Amino acid sequence: MKFWKFVALAASVSFVHQAAPAAADDGPTLKAVKERGHVICGVNPARYGFAAADSKGKWQGLDVDFCRAVAAAVFGDAEKVKFAPLSAVQRFPALQSGEVDMLSRTTTITLTRDAALGFNFTQPTFYTGTGFMVWKDSKVTKVTELDGASICVLPGSTTEKNIAALFKAKGMKYTPVVIENPKELVGSYMARRCDVLSMDQAGLPGHKKFDSKSPDDHVILDGVFSKEPLAIAVRHGDDQWYDITKWAVNATFDAEEDGVNQANVDKMLESSDPNVQRLLGKSGDLGKKLGLDAKWAYNIIKQVGNYKDIYDRSFGEKSPFKLPRGLNALWKDGGLIYGYPIK
Repeated sequence: MKFWKFVALAASVSFVHQAAPAAADDGPTLKAVKERGHVICGVNPARYGFAAADSKGKWQGLDVDFCRAVAAAVFGDAEKVKFAPLSAVQRFPALQSGEVDMLSRTTTITLTRDAALGFNFTQPTFYTGTGFMVWKDSKVTKVTELDGASICVLPGSTTEKNIAALFKAKGMKYTPVVIENPKELVGSYMARRCDVLSMDQAGLPGHKKFDSKSPDDHVILDGVFSKEPLAIAVRHGDDQWYDITKWAVNATFDAEEDGVNQANVDKMLESSDPNVQRLLGKSGDLGKKLGLDAKWAYNIIKQVGNYKDIYDRSFGEKSPFKLPRGLNALWKDGGLIYGYPIK
C-alpha cells in the first residue's frame, strides 16, 4: 500500500473511532452505589438554606438538592439518596474512608483540600464568604468594632482560619469559642456565651430568623471577608464518579441558561435547539460517556430543577430569606454561575 493511501486510511479509521459514542464502564463508586441502591451524601447537620431537616424529617436546602440531582442522574429517582449529617471535623474522614459517596456540605474549595486531602471538587454550587452576626444592643455596626470580642465558630472550618487572618491583619484581638456541634454553636451565641456568631454569610439569615426569639435583636454586619466557593467534593481516584457529580451540577446551570426548568422540561423535549436536545437526551447519546442513560439530565431537571429552581426555594423568592442572587446569578446576568457546554 502506498504511504499516502495508508495515511488516508488511518485518518479515516481514527475519525470513525472518535465519532462513535464511548460507553463508560462502571467505576468503583458507581458500582457500589448501584449495588447499594442509593447514594450516601454527607451534608451539614443544620444550616438553613443549605441543609436542614424540616418538622417532618425531610431534608431541604441547596446542598441537599444537589445530592438529589446526583441520585436522579444515576437512578432516575431523586429520592434514592440517604443523608449523613456531618460536623466540620467529621466530614473529611467520612469521605476519605468511603463512609459517604460525596460531600455536599458547605465545603470551600482550597488547595490543601484538593491536593493534600485527596479530593476532587465540582465547580462551585454557591459563592459566599465569611460573615458576622452580633446582638443589636452591642451597638456594633462594623467589623473593626469587634476588637476584644468573643466569637463562636466551628472548628476545622475555613471560617476559623479566616477570622484569625482578618483580626491579625487589622491588629485586633478576639477570643474564639470553638464548638463542633452546629446547633450548640448557634445556641451558645443565642445564650450570649459569645458576642459574635461567624460562619458563611449566607447561613446567618436562617439562624437569625429561626433560632432567635426576636430576629430584630440581631444584626448581620455589612461585608464579606473571604472567598468561599462552596462545591461538591468526591475522592481522588475515581474519575467517572467525579465526572458524574461535575456534570450533574453543570446540567442545572446549563438548563437555566437554555430556559429549561422543572415546570417546562416536558414541553422543551419538543425544542429544535440542539443545545436543549443534547441536554435532554434527544440527541448525542452523551449519557453513555458517563455510564448513565440518555435521560440523566432530564431526570435531574424534572425531579430537582435547574439552578434557579434550586436557588429560589433555598434562598430566593420561594424561600423565607428572599436573598438576591448576587454572585450566584448566571454569568450573563453579572454573576459567576457558568455552565460548561454539554456536547
